[in-house]
Amino acid sequence: MAQNQTAESTFASKAHSSAVPVDVDVAIIGAGLSGIGMAAHLQAMCPDRSFALLERRDNLGGTWDLFRYPGVRSDSDMHTLGFVFEPWKHEKSIADGEAILQYLNRIADERDIRRHIRFGTTVVSADWDSDSAHWQIVTDGDQGRSEMTARFLYLGSGYYDYDQPFDAGFAGREDFAGQIVHPQFWPEDLEYEDKRVVVIGSGATAVTIVPSMARKAKMVTMLQRTPTWYATRPAKDAFANTMRRILPENLAYRLTRWKNVAMQDFFYKRARTNPEKFGEFLTGKIKEHLGDRYDAETFTPPYDPWDQRLCLVPDADLFEAIKAHRAEIVTDHIDRFVPEGILTKSGKLIRADIIVTATGLSLAIAGKIDIRKDGQPIDFSEHFYYKGCMFSNLPNLAVVFGYLNASWTLRADLNSEYVCKLLDHMEAVGADVATPVLPEDHALEEDDLFDFSSGYIQRSKHIMPKSATALPWRLNQDYRKDRVAMKNDPIDDGIMRFEKAFGEPSAQAAE
Repeated sequence: MAQNQTAESTFASKAHSSAVPVDVDVAIIGAGLSGIGMAAHLQAMCPDRSFALLERRDNLGGTWDLFRYPGVRSDSDMHTLGFVFEPWKHEKSIADGEAILQYLNRIADERDIRRHIRFGTTVVSADWDSDSAHWQIVTDGDQGRSEMTARFLYLGSGYYDYDQPFDAGFAGREDFAGQIVHPQFWPEDLEYEDKRVVVIGSGATAVTIVPSMARKAKMVTMLQRTPTWYATRPAKDAFANTMRRILPENLAYRLTRWKNVAMQDFFYKRARTNPEKFGEFLTGKIKEHLGDRYDAETFTPPYDPWDQRLCLVPDADLFEAIKAHRAEIVTDHIDRFVPEGILTKSGKLIRADIIVTATGLSLAIAGKIDIRKDGQPIDFSEHFYYKGCMFSNLPNLAVVFGYLNASWTLRADLNSEYVCKLLDHMEAVGADVATPVLPEDHALEEDDLFDFSSGYIQRSKHIMPKSATALPWRLNQDYRKDRVAMKNDPIDDGIMRFEKAFGEPSAQAAE
């Protein structure tokens, strides 16, 4: 096929034939980690399937293109946040946002994925039409509204609201004489050299911003309501870099990935089974770094480790900034903003020229797209996860919601591979529709999967899909078990129903 052929003609020429023609076989929502990963898997496993990535932004990268705050970086190692099919080649395992964007752009270019991306395209709605067995998708872009059709819809749009972060509703915002910034909308021209900065929050974003801004600012104060559990590790993975020097690149990557997955799993399970001992271990590491600057009140959370996600501190940069008297942590509640800064409930005035509200995200299901089935709105909170990938009684629809206790891309890889296997099976049996069927009288026992005490989780539990206590109707939190199940369980497992368009059973189902 000629390289200069338009994406649109490529889609049309490759689309599989069925009762009703479509524009693409697979519509992928989002061109971030999840979307790029799915595209690469399709190319490798389903090379004759057409696809399009619908990306609302003008660049690929998703989260890593959106967030531009100082020091933006991964909060897990890139040997597990990277894809299973593409080795991470940088020396640093805890990578900055620019390096992650370079990784994604290289994959998109080397694998010829970029021409399949429709940038500046916001998906407004997607409606499954049962008669024709395809998705009717409405998009909005520079040329106005348009429509397209797809056999399968893959939601790689992430889990939070790109437009509206969480608003903590602080009183007196209009009284503050300085500048207020939210990390999700960081201004390119923000000057903070020799300024007093207050960062509200103690999560991953705040822990990243504080040491980075402290290099230039006069003083950076992290104002936390409650302390956070921190885990320190070197930004460079000595094992990974050694393996890369002595082994072939792919083998070195696989070994490092296996090692890091095992370590993540070990530490998570140790924290959950013996939280007191694990907390002592984490506290001991902080004491080692801070010495006489350690303060128990500041670094002793009122919850157990992994009741919220641990905050990663690469190379102990936050603690180094504190020891250098460039940063400090204050534990207090905010009473209100005042012209000079922030007045706390205890009566303390924290002076500031700039206030950064790193107060968290707002979650959103399916990128806030109006998703329907035969014209009826879909309420995802009424559906169970199926294999952490699809949903009960919803046809030809898959999603990525990464692990809470491990790297996002671990599940994205599993889900992409599963969907490709499903598509191949559908072709083999002549099916147009694949639906995980759950009877109304299922009697499944629900599990509170989202039992993390993190605010962004608690605020959004009411919109989350359901999860049972056991597979396959569970968004499991054990990557190694999921990997085995996804590899060994048959696609036609007695739950997945295969049909042709217009409700006709597939050849296999009819036998």
